[in-house]
Amino acid sequence: MELDSERHENRLCLHAAGEMTIYSAAELKPTILAALEQSDEVDIDLSEVSEVDTSGVQLLMLMKREALAAGKGLTLSGHSPAVLEVFELLGLGSWFGDPQVLPAGVARRVA
Repeated sequence: MELDSERHENRLCLHAAGEMTIYSAAELKPTILAALEQSDEVDIDLSEVSEVDTSGVQLLMLMKREALAAGKGLTLSGHSPAVLEVFELLGLGSWFGDPQVLPAGVARRVA
């Protein structure tokens, strides 16, 4: 997984690309937690995340908990279809408290 960062005034923006899975979570953890130390506001752009498993979800949940404990802001944005699918499956949308937009053309079936 690639993780690029850029600063916009007082906000640190992280752009995640690739798989956020058990194979990348351990190496991402220190980088993502260090981002919280560098800024009071962090935005993680998930638009290029191609796959997420429970390890990736746990990493995002850890980040959210650490941000809350430190009194800092964390926003998840640009949810890719893979992220939306996992968040919907696990019912995590409201837990993170971030707006999620379904990609254009995606219809939900009501069972």
